[in-house]
Amino acid sequence: MSQENGTINSNVPAQSEGVVMENGVPTIIAAAGVNTMNSESKLHTISILVENSPGVLARVSHVFARRGFNLESLAVSRTEDVSVSRMTVVVAGDDEQFKQIGNQLFKLIDVIKVIDHTRDDLVGRELALIKIRVENAQARAEIAQLAELFRANIVAVDLETMMLEVTGKADKVDAIQKMLEPYEILELVRTGLIVLTRGPKQT
Repeated sequence: MSQENGTINSNVPAQSEGVVMENGVPTIIAAAGVNTMNSESKLHTISILVENSPGVLARVSHVFARRGFNLESLAVSRTEDVSVSRMTVVVAGDDEQFKQIGNQLFKLIDVIKVIDHTRDDLVGRELALIKIRVENAQARAEIAQLAELFRANIVAVDLETMMLEVTGKADKVDAIQKMLEPYEILELVRTGLIVLTRGPKQT
């Protein structure tokens, strides 16, 4: 893989099907005619503030499972207040379904606040660690070049593998995963989406 005039030349195409460049970073776009949700469904990004208590994650997850929702993404961590945790959930559904979910969540004693960020101006990020098999020096150089293109960090290297750390929007993580598939991805782990609202508004 060589780089000339800002483009990559390789047997692995820099713009394969479903991959485009946006602001200098490759991104995945949906294939034409493919729709994984019904016409009224949309992705809701939700922050759920909960008290740090045993079993709270199971109770919140049960509310979604009982109504047949599949969580697209879930990230849990402590907030600036160590007694409170934030769950960032991405789930598909229509507005009425989400309203019902919100009402059910508020009934849980551990839940402090539920916020739907669907219309908010957000900064959202995921983190992924990707371990790739490396068969020769050429593959190692090509993977390093892809890491540079996607602004990923090489965090571990040995004779047979490389590990990349990728941070960004979900479509960026999807894109580098797709570009690395020809090299054989051995393992991959993603954190799920985390978000904060821009400006003084509280998330």
